[in-house]
Amino acid sequence: MLISLNIVVYLFSTFYASDIFDIDIETLVLEGALYTPYMIQDSQWWRLITSMFLHGGITHIAMNMFSLYVVGRATQMYFDLKSYISIYIFSGLVGGLTSMTMHPHGIGVGASGAIFGLFGALAGFFLAHRKQIGSHSIAFMKEFAIIIGINLAIGLAIPSVDLSAHISGLIVGVFGGFFISKNPKLFLFYWSFMILFIVLWISYLSY
Repeated sequence: MLISLNIVVYLFSTFYASDIFDIDIETLVLEGALYTPYMIQDSQWWRLITSMFLHGGITHIAMNMFSLYVVGRATQMYFDLKSYISIYIFSGLVGGLTSMTMHPHGIGVGASGAIFGLFGALAGFFLAHRKQIGSHSIAFMKEFAIIIGINLAIGLAIPSVDLSAHISGLIVGVFGGFFISKNPKLFLFYWSFMILFIVLWISYLSY
C-alpha cells in the first residue's frame, strides 16, 4: 500500500515536471516539499506529511521503494497493520521536523526517515524479546548494525542525503518497536506520546 502510494505520487510529479527522471525543485515545493519559511510563516505544517511521499528523481524513489519493500516485509511479520503504519508515519514526521530544524533553508523530500523508522522498529522488537530469542536476537542485531552502518556511510558520501532525518526516524522506530513489542497495550501510550512530542516541537518552531 505504502509503495503504491509513493509511486502514484511520483507519477503525478513526473506529469507536472514533464520529466520522468528528475523532478525540479519548483514542482517539489509546489506539491508539498519541506520548506521551512512556508511552514513557519504560513503555517503550512501539512508539508510534513506530503514531503514523505515526494521524491526528487527516479533513482531516489527506486532506492527508497526497494528499501521499503525489504524492510516492510520483515516488519509486517512482527507488527500488526496499525502499529506498522503508525511507526512509519511518526518516524517520517519526526524525520521531517528534524530536517527542517537542522536545515532551515533547505528543501526536503523522501520516505527515508519513515523507512529508517521501520528498521528501528525491528531493532526495538528484537531488543524487547532478546532474552526469549537468544542467539537469533544477537545475530539480527549484528546484521542490523551492518545495514545501518552501510546506509549511514552512503549518506555521508552523498551530500544531498539528510542523515539527521534518517537518525531521528530510526530512534522513533526503535522507541515504538520496543514498547509495542513489550506490551501491545502500550500502543496508545506510543500514539499519545508521539502526538504530544510533535505538537510541542511544532509549537516551539512556530515561536
